[in-house]
Amino acid sequence: MPASAPSSYSPMQILLHWLIAALVLFQIVFGEEMEHMARDIRRGLAPDGDDVLLGNAHIWVGFAILALVAWRILLRLKNGAPTFPAGQPALAEKAMKVAHALFYALLVIAPVSGIVAWYVFPEAGEIHEFMKPAFIVLIAIHVAAALWHHFVLKDDVLKRMTRPAA
Repeated sequence: MPASAPSSYSPMQILLHWLIAALVLFQIVFGEEMEHMARDIRRGLAPDGDDVLLGNAHIWVGFAILALVAWRILLRLKNGAPTFPAGQPALAEKAMKVAHALFYALLVIAPVSGIVAWYVFPEAGEIHEFMKPAFIVLIAIHVAAALWHHFVLKDDVLKRMTRPAA
């Protein structure tokens, strides 16, 4: 970690944030086709072509998310992250730290549980299926908090993830 906290995220950290966010959104929207494909295969049926296409995309996007998250974690360890805005309640800072830890946990557990469910132990799919509602709730909280900071508190929290430090 750097000696002092940066004022913003690096360009690569910002790119990875938004790329991972887009890929997670893809997984949430098109994940059902993976379930349809797996169900048909278990029943000995030929899956629908769209289910095969989107089911396989779900698998490969999951691998991509896992790799990108690993890269993002390494960059966070190397570059650090901006400090929490001054003057905010300690409870808000704790909530932010918990939310970020939960995001990183979900971003690792979701693809790993999916890989295990598909290739090794199908029962792990129950863990994997829990990830979708967990992501939706956490994303809603994350977006609401970012918008609260931007429009109500008028601090630079949102800008730090949209504009790299100079």
